[in-house]
Amino acid sequence: MRNRSALILTTVLTTGALTLTACGSRDKDKDSGDKGGDKTTVTIGFDAPLTGDLSALGIGMRNSAELAVKTANKENTVDGVEFKLQPLDDQAQPSVGGQNAQKFISNKDVIGVVGPLNSSVSQSMQKPFNDANLTQISPANTGTELTQGDGWKKGDKKRQFKTFFRTATTDQVQGQFAAQYLFQKAKIKKVYVIDDQKTYGAGLAASFKDTFTDLGGKIVGQDHVNPEDRDFKSVASKVKGKGAQAVYYGGEYPAAAPLSQQLKESGANVPLMGGDGMKSEEFPKLNKKAEGDLGTSVGAPVEELPSAKKFIAEYNKNYKENMETYGGGTYDATWAIIEAVKLAVDENDGELPSDGREKVLASMSKVKFDGVTGTVSFDQYGDTTNTMMTAYEIKNNKWESKFSEAYKPR
Repeated sequence: MRNRSALILTTVLTTGALTLTACGSRDKDKDSGDKGGDKTTVTIGFDAPLTGDLSALGIGMRNSAELAVKTANKENTVDGVEFKLQPLDDQAQPSVGGQNAQKFISNKDVIGVVGPLNSSVSQSMQKPFNDANLTQISPANTGTELTQGDGWKKGDKKRQFKTFFRTATTDQVQGQFAAQYLFQKAKIKKVYVIDDQKTYGAGLAASFKDTFTDLGGKIVGQDHVNPEDRDFKSVASKVKGKGAQAVYYGGEYPAAAPLSQQLKESGANVPLMGGDGMKSEEFPKLNKKAEGDLGTSVGAPVEELPSAKKFIAEYNKNYKENMETYGGGTYDATWAIIEAVKLAVDENDGELPSDGREKVLASMSKVKFDGVTGTVSFDQYGDTTNTMMTAYEIKNNKWESKFSEAYKPR
């Protein structure tokens, strides 16, 4: 949570009961204290892996989104509106994500969707949402092409889908930041690069590689692994023979943990570095040799931000599961939709418009507020304007922040 004054736009909504709309249904709210007693229920969809290997990240995201919805209802952030969260499990599978997208679209009460975790899953959801004018905002998707298109590397940036936004910065930013940190701060000049061939991992590794070589570093070898594998002895043996001072891995923690452990057990006693998909509290639990490994994540460490103190306290009071890497960003992503609903209602004389999805989508580009992770707003591509990045290191079996910077792409 955060202070009401920091969360809510200064505009005061016109008082009055809301009418039944195409996006939103009338419910009797017995506890609202509203004299009329009627509130319009507005549903925010949520999609992430809630089961399987990546469920720790997904559950932390779901809890954070739910907390934002509960806070908005408790504080009556949008007068006459009761928010509801509809969480769906995509199992980190694009095909399931595509099915979930259709479920959200067919539910006329859904005004926007938070998620998913995986960039590859998002690729199956973006066009259906775009066709339905249904706002999507991810706190975790970092694939640069999701917003700027495949031509972004050549400077040909084109927004792909008007409905897609994110509170996470891009792989372009994250990969470059990691390369700069490793080369300039950690003084590592020789790196072996490995990726899991997925949209997120391959994009992150490519961005890292390009920047690291531009800085004068040497890529001593490159390999691809199957993210479902847990036996990496073969690639570990290759790394050992190449004289690498570190390994950069583009992928997620379920494979990164055994890869790191097997690298060290093979005799290649060098740190493994990865991105936000690796920087999970589960990583050191799954890796007996994690000490000294490095990671990057979007934003400043939430636990160090004054703006996040109330959110963290409220989260810990309500949930037993760790909020993980994307907790603060998910809360802010959910709140961005809530703010867009508020703007749409305000611009329609205190009533949710009959074309609610279209109006909420139009309001997203105007959203700006002080959130858990800092100022939340979006550029012309739907990307966050907050490019703060942090480098972490495993110390005593926990991630410890080492360096933060508002990083601009080279």
